[in-house]
Amino acid sequence: MNEFLRTLAVQRWDDHRYYHHSRINQALHLLSALSFIAAYAMLFIDPAVAGLLAWLVSMSSRQIGHFFFEPDGYDHVNQASHEHKEAIKIGYNLRRKIVLIAIWAASPVLVALQPGLWGLVAPHSSFSGYAHQVGWLWLLIGAGGLLFRTVHLFFLYNVQTGLVWATKILTDPFHDVWLYHKAPGALLRGELIDPMGHVAHEAPQA
Repeated sequence: MNEFLRTLAVQRWDDHRYYHHSRINQALHLLSALSFIAAYAMLFIDPAVAGLLAWLVSMSSRQIGHFFFEPDGYDHVNQASHEHKEAIKIGYNLRRKIVLIAIWAASPVLVALQPGLWGLVAPHSSFSGYAHQVGWLWLLIGAGGLLFRTVHLFFLYNVQTGLVWATKILTDPFHDVWLYHKAPGALLRGELIDPMGHVAHEAPQA
């Protein structure tokens, strides 16, 4: 268990120090985290609504932060190029995210063209029924993406690395609230980039 927690701390630390320099990105991660927590709660009430909330708000705000606001030049804080960080990233790097987002974006078109999904579900007869089917499909895409990369990591690294990454992804919303709750205040002070002074002298703690 100690090794599991240590590996989890390292994965969280690397994700933060490599991919969250922009205060706008951090603030969007805070929004994403809060909406993900709401989506977790909705899983017990209406899973389809949870899927809609998770993708329309949580994932959208999260990926907008990464794609449009996170610096992609040479990382002087960590002495690493953007290409190096993308190559060693444990989870979904930008290239893999594009594939996942393309599947997500295409799925509402599939539901519109195939209302019954080839007999798998009852065809929708209203917009709310359509949205409900899309929400369920998005929930399955999210779960599938998590499961696929977890098993993929089993083969690329080992079982523990995959299980740790899955644990990190599922608990990121709670961790991100703690990590980035000060980002909106920093933005209001005009600080667009986190100076990351702590990276130079802090190490991940299990």
